[in-house]
Amino acid sequence: MKIFGFAGWSGSGKTTLIEQLIPCFVERGLKVSLIKHAHHSFDVDHPGKDSYRHREAGCSEVVVVSEKRWVVVHELRGEPEPSLEEQIKRVSPCDLLLVEGYKHYAMPKLEIWRKENAKPLLHPEDKHVVAVAADASLDTRLPRFDLNDYDGIGDFILSYNGFK
Repeated sequence: MKIFGFAGWSGSGKTTLIEQLIPCFVERGLKVSLIKHAHHSFDVDHPGKDSYRHREAGCSEVVVVSEKRWVVVHELRGEPEPSLEEQIKRVSPCDLLLVEGYKHYAMPKLEIWRKENAKPLLHPEDKHVVAVAADASLDTRLPRFDLNDYDGIGDFILSYNGFK
């Protein structure tokens, strides 16, 4: 399993870019999975649903299974957030595991940068950034892509991970 990350400040376009790249990878026959780091609370079930009610009643884990998909909701209930390494071990085997967020984690990653965010670039301080996708020209020695160059970015990621 190859692991490739996407790092950038909130609002830079990470999710949109990844959403465009996944079908390109799948069309080339790769099994793709993703781990996304959230900096806030989130729910995959909603008030009124059975799974939500069971979790709210005190379950540590709720597993919901159907003929189309299954999900495990694990409540930390004061436990520390699991590390990315722990989460990677939980992912089913795949060809390419994409990781969104974890911007300071030591893995090869693409930096996504938008001028309008007025945030500092990550790659001058992060030796694990292997390329940059931006909406403005930048002075960098790394491979640089226009943020909307999905084909170029996808080809780079596949080549970098040995799929070409």
